[in-house]
Amino acid sequence: MNNFIVRTITGVFFVAAIVTCFLNPRAMALLFGLVTGMTIWEFAGLVNQRPAVTINRLITTIAGVYLFFAMAGYNSGITPSSVFIPYLVSIIYLMVAELYLKAEDPIHNWAYTMMSQLYIALPFSLLNVLAFRQNGAAITYSYLMPLSVFVFLWMNDTGAYLCGSLLGKHKLFPRISPGKTWEGSIGGGILVMAIAVGVYYLTEQYGVNDSGLTAIQWAGLGLTVVVFGTWGDLIESLFKRTLGIKDSGNVLPGHGGMLDRFDSSLLAIPAVVVYLYTLSLF
Repeated sequence: MNNFIVRTITGVFFVAAIVTCFLNPRAMALLFGLVTGMTIWEFAGLVNQRPAVTINRLITTIAGVYLFFAMAGYNSGITPSSVFIPYLVSIIYLMVAELYLKAEDPIHNWAYTMMSQLYIALPFSLLNVLAFRQNGAAITYSYLMPLSVFVFLWMNDTGAYLCGSLLGKHKLFPRISPGKTWEGSIGGGILVMAIAVGVYYLTEQYGVNDSGLTAIQWAGLGLTVVVFGTWGDLIESLFKRTLGIKDSGNVLPGHGGMLDRFDSSLLAIPAVVVYLYTLSLF
């Protein structure tokens, strides 16, 4: 019971922090800059426990956080594209440094270093692409799209849990995540698509549908979040199984580590960016 209370309290504060931060661009940038750093730091600490792996935890983390803020500055129109130069220099340094460190397995160091940037830093940085958009000569901030991604992920988890508990019989991926079922995943998907259509009608009614998406496109957005969010969850489960751990950390009482909390979003965010850019082509 005590663990349930701790988990509930942590979950409430977690959701409140995410929802509140999206209401202000500075709060969003500060919170997710911190999240990016904590997640990369956690990831680097886990992979450094593997035999012959010694990535530079500090510089790797700083580089990822810098990429997030560089994307925030560029997408908000505050900084020019040259803001990315220090990040590129840091990546070159992390590659070249292995020539002089005489590590036992530099290939693994390179691989895990680049994985931290592609798997964690880049997806979080793409939140800025969802939050800032060009409106003629002006750039405006909108909380609707990034917040919707997280709400859809949370609703998918809720729907999948309820439907899986009541109807679940067929395992979705028993080798990696025995608790997930096809029935739960389908139920979560249907719930999210229904909520996505509801978001369309609400935002249209109150004149805040600044994305310009139709009801069908909102449903497609919900489905995209469900599919790629589920894959993101499974990828992190495979990562933990490979390392032989149950949780990625204990920074969030009752909820594990940062990777445990944001695993679904690490694939869902880039997928939503691709989805929206694809829609703009037609």
